[in-house]
Amino acid sequence: MGATTRDIFGAANEAAPATPGSYGEPPRGFRLPEATRLGAVRLQVADLARSLAYYERVLGLRAVEQSATHATLAAWGDDRPLVELREHRGARPMGQRARLGLYHFAILLPDRASLGRFVRHAAETGVRLGAGDHLVSEAFYLQDPDGLGIEVYADRPRSSWRRVGRELMMATDPVDVPALLHEAGDATWTGMPAGTVIGHVHLHVGDVAQAAAFFSEAMGFDRMVWSYPGALFFGAGGYHHHLGTNTWAGNAAPPTPGDARLLEWTVELPDAATLDAVAESLTSAGYPADRDVSAAGAADVLTRDPWGTAVRLRTAGATAGEPR
Repeated sequence: MGATTRDIFGAANEAAPATPGSYGEPPRGFRLPEATRLGAVRLQVADLARSLAYYERVLGLRAVEQSATHATLAAWGDDRPLVELREHRGARPMGQRARLGLYHFAILLPDRASLGRFVRHAAETGVRLGAGDHLVSEAFYLQDPDGLGIEVYADRPRSSWRRVGRELMMATDPVDVPALLHEAGDATWTGMPAGTVIGHVHLHVGDVAQAAAFFSEAMGFDRMVWSYPGALFFGAGGYHHHLGTNTWAGNAAPPTPGDARLLEWTVELPDAATLDAVAESLTSAGYPADRDVSAAGAADVLTRDPWGTAVRLRTAGATAGEPR
């Protein structure tokens, strides 16, 4: 779903530069630090070989670890895990059935030229893309073979971001594709470049007020955008959003264990003290914060949002454990 700048903010005559500290609504208690980033997303797919071929050919990721039932994918020239695929043979695809949980996960490219090269590559391979200029970023949308949503995007410079009052301005305007392709120059697409990261995750939820209670007041994200119809966006450290939530799926049910789905997404924190603080904030608010010790000895914190989607919190550089 999309809403243009005029739909959300009208003429936005009162728009002002979004300078650091001038926008966003922080939680009343614990607040995630500026150094918060996202780590890998873990997906359940029906056919590992089919998905792996798609993620390598279309998205330009590469397998850095692989077995008969799972694969870990990263960018070229960068071994940081971005996507983990777990096969559940015969898992039901997303199809036309609205479900709570994943709306899309978003791969953030390091610059606009890389995004232009990806768009040209997608056109050459016959992949259909949706598109949106979100004012803070330019984004393109596609679905994997199981119908799981993916966004590939590049940020605009923070100096160009605007706000209305304390709310950051985001919308879904048309992308200037010719200008983007011009930015790409003559260089060919050679896969996701070094510096590519998971920029954000966007979830279907049952209620945005409940989402605010969990993701902001308990987990510690700032509320960044709240006028977008049926949606609420959260970020840390002034980022436009590490997490989007929406109620566009209506009264949908959560995915079942036999569905293709998002198994978990990851929030990376700067140190163990911050990890302990977010765990305490979650438990104080009545949410789970289970310690999950990986084979490498890292003690992650695993929680679930009110609709059952798992979130793994860990210190940056730790090795994630197995999904529960």
